[in-house]
Amino acid sequence: MTDPIQNTRVLLASRPDGEPTADNFTIEQVPVPEPAEGEVLLRTIYLSLDPYMRGRMNDAKSYAAPVELGAVMEGGTVAEVVESRDPSLAPGDIVLAYLGWQAYGVQPAGRVRKLDPSRAPVSTAVGVLGMPGFTAYAGLLEIGRPQPGETVVVAAAAGPVGSAVGQIARIKGARAVGIAGGAQKVAWLEELGFDVALDHRSPTFKDDLKAAVPDGIDVYFENVGGHVWDAVLPRLNTYARVPVCGLVAHYNDTGLPPGPDRAPRLMQTILTKSLTVRGFIQNEFVKTHYKAFQADAAGWIADGSLRHKEDIVQGLENAPEAFFGMLKGKNFGKLLVQVGDDPTR
Repeated sequence: MTDPIQNTRVLLASRPDGEPTADNFTIEQVPVPEPAEGEVLLRTIYLSLDPYMRGRMNDAKSYAAPVELGAVMEGGTVAEVVESRDPSLAPGDIVLAYLGWQAYGVQPAGRVRKLDPSRAPVSTAVGVLGMPGFTAYAGLLEIGRPQPGETVVVAAAAGPVGSAVGQIARIKGARAVGIAGGAQKVAWLEELGFDVALDHRSPTFKDDLKAAVPDGIDVYFENVGGHVWDAVLPRLNTYARVPVCGLVAHYNDTGLPPGPDRAPRLMQTILTKSLTVRGFIQNEFVKTHYKAFQADAAGWIADGSLRHKEDIVQGLENAPEAFFGMLKGKNFGKLLVQVGDDPTR
């Protein structure tokens, strides 16, 4: 008698106090679950690692419920159907699902989306054709609303969201200035066609930004916060729009930063320059923008105007370390963990 197939799962063991560590996770082996009627058993191929996951580790009120202690870490996945108890899906189908950090999982068939491997590499379903790409598309076009000739600046521009923001801005006729960390990422932005690419680690970053935006900034797509935001704020034009997508520089903060209260200065700038500063979560735009995004993005990828890069880590056991590195900007492109074999490649 053969032993049952084991499922590797990464659980949230404790809540971090500041920067997360390996002690916050537990890796366990359990039997693979069995699907009930209307469900499918899925094998994870790719796990998407994204900055929002850091917030889900906290027991704090937010736009989504935190991951419970002892539960599988949340995350989007590309998976293969192993067993189906629903006529809409068959073994071998590749789907977009939300299994989280585990090798196998069961989902209702109605909660997964079948992918067409002939249309694009299936990994793009959690990247440029998935949540990161849609975040860039909806946040930039609905909140930023760049006009031809305007200047769009985006932080974390070498990441999956930021790189799409800059390229879409260029497609719409705007001037794109990307901010990233390190010479390699800056070179990649230049290859993508950004009008200017800046290294926020440079000691002359503030002056470099000033020189790069002689006519000011009309749209700033915020992914970072921190010293990048400090440099951007004085350069914002009257009526500038600021879609706030992320604040990765502050995700590990445990309290207010030291120093004087700068909120009055910020509020005064918002008032006197008539700024629009709007936080958003991509799912609020799904009903109104997702179909258009899929059509537009597929066309831009096909004609070469929207390009992407993937950073793939092998092995689910390496997900925590890869996650820590992402929060420090160590990844280069869309960060994925390859959990199992990809039958489409």
